[in-house]
Amino acid sequence: MTTIHPGLVEVRGLTWRPYGRREPVLRDVDLVLRPGERVLLVGPSGAGKSTLLRALTGLLGSVEAGELTGAVTLDGAAPGERPGAVGLVLQEPGSGVVAATVGRDVAFGLENVGAPRESMPAVVRGALAAVGLGDLPLDTPTSALSGGQTQRLALAGALALDPSLLLLDEPTAMLDPACAAEVRDAVAGLGARERRTLVVVEHVLGPWVDLVERLVVLDHDGAVAADGPVEEVLAVERGRLLDLGIWVPGAPAPDPVPMDPGLLRARAAGPALRAEPFTVERTTRLLDGTTRTARAARLERPLAAAPGSLAVLVGPSGSGKSTLLQALAGFLAPDPADAVRVTTGAGPADPAALDAPALAGALAWVPQWASSTIVAGSVLDEVLATSRAVRTADGDAEDADDVERARRMLDALGLGHLADADPRELSGGEQRRLAVLAALHHGPPVLLADEPTIGQDRHTWAAVVGLVAAYRVAGGAVVAATHDAAVVARADAVHDVREPVRGSPVPSPGRMPLAARCGPLALLAGALLAIPAGVVSPHWSTSLAVLAVQVVLAVVALAAPGRGSPPPRRLRGVLLRLVPGALAAVSVGWSTWWLAGHDLDTASTVALRVLVIVLPSAVLVPWVDPDRLGDHLAQRLGLPDRPVVATAAAIQRVHTFGQVWAEIGRARRVRGLGVSPRRPGTVVGHLGALTLGLLVRTLRAAADLAVAMDARGFATARRRTWWAPAPWRPRDTLLVLLAALPTVVALVAR
Repeated sequence: MTTIHPGLVEVRGLTWRPYGRREPVLRDVDLVLRPGERVLLVGPSGAGKSTLLRALTGLLGSVEAGELTGAVTLDGAAPGERPGAVGLVLQEPGSGVVAATVGRDVAFGLENVGAPRESMPAVVRGALAAVGLGDLPLDTPTSALSGGQTQRLALAGALALDPSLLLLDEPTAMLDPACAAEVRDAVAGLGARERRTLVVVEHVLGPWVDLVERLVVLDHDGAVAADGPVEEVLAVERGRLLDLGIWVPGAPAPDPVPMDPGLLRARAAGPALRAEPFTVERTTRLLDGTTRTARAARLERPLAAAPGSLAVLVGPSGSGKSTLLQALAGFLAPDPADAVRVTTGAGPADPAALDAPALAGALAWVPQWASSTIVAGSVLDEVLATSRAVRTADGDAEDADDVERARRMLDALGLGHLADADPRELSGGEQRRLAVLAALHHGPPVLLADEPTIGQDRHTWAAVVGLVAAYRVAGGAVVAATHDAAVVARADAVHDVREPVRGSPVPSPGRMPLAARCGPLALLAGALLAIPAGVVSPHWSTSLAVLAVQVVLAVVALAAPGRGSPPPRRLRGVLLRLVPGALAAVSVGWSTWWLAGHDLDTASTVALRVLVIVLPSAVLVPWVDPDRLGDHLAQRLGLPDRPVVATAAAIQRVHTFGQVWAEIGRARRVRGLGVSPRRPGTVVGHLGALTLGLLVRTLRAAADLAVAMDARGFATARRRTWWAPAPWRPRDTLLVLLAALPTVVALVAR
């Protein structure tokens, strides 16, 4: 692809105040970035760095509520006016995944800029290789990637566009040193072929100093505090940068901020957690219905979390550190099953078997993405949520001291002024500090923390490390997954986590169910053809015959001829999906029986008609790949590109609802907010909270998805091309003909 514009960026008087915040996040920012210039954007946590990157894409305010003044232009026009002109890697790259497979995700931007289909595979593979993911098959599910791999996938998607302006928001924060070096090498190589304007946000300056020419510093108010050549700013403004909390190259890590251990009430008389060596396996369901089971992580030697200790898990990105922490928390099943035990008042217990209050009393968990643990509407309530849940379970009233301790801890971590703010509106670094604080406030015996110091400036890093140190003095034990060398140096035990040996991830296509081998339009047509079959069926006896034909066809559709093991649990999946339809059939049948004078024939006919209509959908629709559906709707039916792509992306996110539901459930359970057998009323409250949480997460995910898609040229795409063809095969015709057979049976009977 050839870059058309040189990449001149002009920012004039930019001010942004998000909805719900009294003060602007960005304040009167003026910047001019020359074409081809490489800029490092730094500042303290919460200074508005990520917000400024979104402004440079031209997307700020398009999906977020707030007050925006000033202007941003790229080569004299709005940044998003030309598709593919700006490439953006979000702070949480997982929120920017737009497709179900690795190859399709990287190719999304290429489709928007109209790249020829035959040129896409080489560009996609080159972009993946540039970020160290060249060994991944292009059909690898994006849901199966680790956090570090997802971050590199996001960078590959931006690189594939070959943009004039490339914006990277902490692109190496989640990566081990070797993978981070690969990413920086990829960024450095951009200039070897063709210069482009580059803006990188990072907290740690050292590794990037030789790759950039200019340093722009934002202060706590979101205003430009320093701007100039890198070496000059570092030399002249060194003292000021250190005062702002910037990780200046050559400056040693700061001392942890002293904190009163009395603020923390860790309860542990002996080892709070023990784990013998164990393995975690994960099974990933592919879009064709086949599954891949592989070792996700391995704890090589025993782990004991004793009071006051710090054990760290270190290893390459994707080696399974986060997976091990989830197994230690009881969220994933280890092998052997009894490998992990936590200490409770009743003795050692399996964390997976504990109810929510008991689990919260045994341990706390800070996940890799801190935003996933938010359970309250304000920062202060977020800190107090677990303490309140544990006290309620014990029948105690809230202690005024809990609130005072929470406020003092918020002040210590630089969050006191945000006590009434919505925690979902905080910056990534602020959310992480809040997650650590909320996990420790109620005094759990052990803390499981995944990258607790990521996204922090020097001051907030010292505050987080000081808080954890005070927790250890108070008797708490810490198990952390980290790449932070300064944290590793403070550890009592270091566990090296080796990357699992991965076998061939490509399943045998011969074991796919027959339905999975058909195109999405044929599958949808087969499901829709059940409607006339149900409507024209004249009597319950005919409906039974039609159902019998459908059952035979369902058995054929789910058959998986070929060598090897067939996909498991196909029949169980169909039965589970039939439950709502069966309930609807019973409800409609009963209503008809009641209103029709207790006529059993009529009621049976109506009920069986409902089953006739829903059975094919339960069998066929789950095999519809949303990405392929978009391809076929646009290419074969000629529907407008943008609605089709947006619908396919939305359907793809629907497939993740189960995962999001599980994440929210875990976050609530470890915070003591899950279902308790001692309090039956918690069932309704828990389901309501999960539903509301799913709604909130879905809305926010939709906003992030819109930003990610528009950042890759979707908003201004004028002529799209397509990564994959949309063929109609003889098997598709055969499926439609067979799906019409029940209607023929019903018509003949009629």
